[in-house]
Amino acid sequence: MLDAALSSYGAQVVLATSSDENHPPENIIDGKAETFWISTGTFPQEFIIRFPDNMKIFTVSIHSFNIKRLRIEQGTSDDADKFEAVADTEFEHTDSSLQANEISVNVSNTTHLRFLILSGYDHFVSVHKVSVQS
Repeated sequence: MLDAALSSYGAQVVLATSSDENHPPENIIDGKAETFWISTGTFPQEFIIRFPDNMKIFTVSIHSFNIKRLRIEQGTSDDADKFEAVADTEFEHTDSSLQANEISVNVSNTTHLRFLILSGYDHFVSVHKVSVQS
């Protein structure tokens, strides 16, 4: 299966609610768990990934730290201004290791996914890697 959320495939992070020059949102889609995007400490936080083509998506994998509740929404328009929820999940807390979660979404014909981090186990959360299986 193809990982459509890689920058090398043409995916882009087109919006992120916070940014740190040492940990930019583009790190989410570089395919490396060692790099990451970090939030600024308030909730909700969000980021949007745009794909180069319409995608049929079966599974989203996310490697993160301190995320408590996450909602994933699919874009229903080409310009990323309308979304509908496809998953809402709560992650287990991990003390010193990354959270690794695989979420079934079964999305057809979308060009954008929005990730809403609704709450965290601490003031700051990080997203290390997002993979999208299409």
